[in-house]
Amino acid sequence: MRIPAHSVCTAIRDDIVAGVHGRGSRLTEEILARRYGVSRVPVREALRTLEAEGFVVTRRHAGACVAEPTEQEAADLLETRTLLEPLGASRAARRRTEAHLKVLRGLVRLGQERARQGTGEDLRPLGGWFHETLARAAGSPSLTALLTQLRRKIAWMYVVEAPAGPVEYWAEYGAITDAVARGDGDRARALMALHVERSAAAYRLRFGPGGGRTERVRNAQRPVNTAGPQR
Repeated sequence: MRIPAHSVCTAIRDDIVAGVHGRGSRLTEEILARRYGVSRVPVREALRTLEAEGFVVTRRHAGACVAEPTEQEAADLLETRTLLEPLGASRAARRRTEAHLKVLRGLVRLGQERARQGTGEDLRPLGGWFHETLARAAGSPSLTALLTQLRRKIAWMYVVEAPAGPVEYWAEYGAITDAVARGDGDRARALMALHVERSAAAYRLRFGPGGGRTERVRNAQRPVNTAGPQR
């Protein structure tokens, strides 16, 4: 059975973000196919998709390689986030469903509870799910796709430090959710803009001026999970 290309794409993208495939390293179809337990066809399709997303570049005499974004390109991502995240929150206030609200409220309750308990290691994925749910609540597939790709690339280029005040951090999520629930797009936009601005200080580039990574990453092989959802 032919493995869906999107599963291979997700696996390669996740490994690029994690640093398994380092910046500038070659991505050889044969080696990738062996690593992920697939044929070269889905690998080739995945590399095309990842090149369109900006994670991969094709170089003469070298073939596909992991891209090497500059510090300016990384900074541009955070600036773009300051524009798109508030837009998404504003649209979510007008287009959200009760199902979206239920998930958002549940995440806020859980996040606030864990913030008060000091279990900060659990808060990062909860924050990611909050932003993902809010993006889906915007009711715009194109905007959701842009925000999803933006978050992936930011995760690739930046380390995010834990917020100094997690209780206040999650209070901001609660206020955004309240505005979305009331259908107040202007307030949702303003609150999200303030949240994004405050959280910007927590982002640290993973690579220095010389291009070297600031984190050690694990280079463990793993198979493709074709049963899981695409991220």
